[in-house]
Amino acid sequence: MKTRRLGLLGVAALVVSSLIVGIPATAQAATAPVGSVVATGLNNPRGLTFGPDHQLYVAEGGTGGSLSTVGQCVQVPMVGPYKGGYTARISRLNVHTGGRQTVIDRLPSSQTIPMPAPLVSGVADVSFLGGKLYALIAGAGCSHGLAGTSNSLLRIGSDGSSSPVANLSAFLNSPLVANPPSEDFEPDGTWYSMIRAGHSFYAVEPNHQELDRVTSNGNVSRVVDFSKTFPGKTDWRGPTAITRHGESFYIGTLTRFPIVPGNAQVFKVDPESGRFTVFADGLTTVLGLAFDRHGSLYVLETSVAAGFPAPEMGQIVKISGHQHTTVASKLTTPTAMTFGPDGNLYVSNKGFGAPAGAGQIVKVAVHTDGEERDESGDE
Repeated sequence: MKTRRLGLLGVAALVVSSLIVGIPATAQAATAPVGSVVATGLNNPRGLTFGPDHQLYVAEGGTGGSLSTVGQCVQVPMVGPYKGGYTARISRLNVHTGGRQTVIDRLPSSQTIPMPAPLVSGVADVSFLGGKLYALIAGAGCSHGLAGTSNSLLRIGSDGSSSPVANLSAFLNSPLVANPPSEDFEPDGTWYSMIRAGHSFYAVEPNHQELDRVTSNGNVSRVVDFSKTFPGKTDWRGPTAITRHGESFYIGTLTRFPIVPGNAQVFKVDPESGRFTVFADGLTTVLGLAFDRHGSLYVLETSVAAGFPAPEMGQIVKISGHQHTTVASKLTTPTAMTFGPDGNLYVSNKGFGAPAGAGQIVKVAVHTDGEERDESGDE
């Protein structure tokens, strides 16, 4: 296969293909505990966070839909045209009993063309501010098959309602990044994860390669345009995972495909100046990051197989100084992770490529205290 750059959706579609047709792994993940399943029945689980009530809130991509916007607006090349629906949701989980409650549903969800099965996107991530829940939407927009919608930051009410905070689809194009991709350009973006810092949220978008700040009153500004350093057409480094430690942000990346193990990096970013340096390298397909209290960084790699993603090739690596230690392996298409109040890691597993309802939350005991966090959502 010709080497080419694929956005997050393109590579996820390849994951789907490998899961369905059973492509054998070309590398073996390091032997380490797999973790224990604490919840099932999820639809493409993505970002997750513990709330003020100590319950786990999980963003779900949903199951897509059948609505189309062909002929109404620009369609996405390679993986499109998309079809959409309103099947995404946010779930609240009791990690002790596995019980699930729907916080809000009927949110935008979209799916690519079958390759051989479609990839689904919907709610990408969740976070709290001032005790209120916010959601990062990635499955909306005319280019995703849903006319009259936009990828956005939403504020979620306690009654299951939602209100828009910022239109992220509009922001992406005003103006575009310096060196956008060409072969799989996403007009509405493929927003992946976010964190809260003060009274603002910081979200990463891998297709355009940017880190953006969204204030609680809806102002959006670009913090880093990674395409200036890594042109999307030739040296794409899609920012996917983001976390905060001290006054710095840390951002993990995907790189060109086929996968070359060790090609991904974690950047350390100054959110005030936008300057960044390489914090860690030698990583592969990074989709999640989390620090513990002792300053060790945990990195979630969705597949460490050379070539293209394969089942049971996801793992978590602990970075302490220059030492890399595998603490969990044999995960299948993990998409995000967070520390819980108990000091354990909680991972969205089977986050894409699995049938409806097959998504899981896996607890990984790492025998440490998680990063100190403000559970109330206030600072």
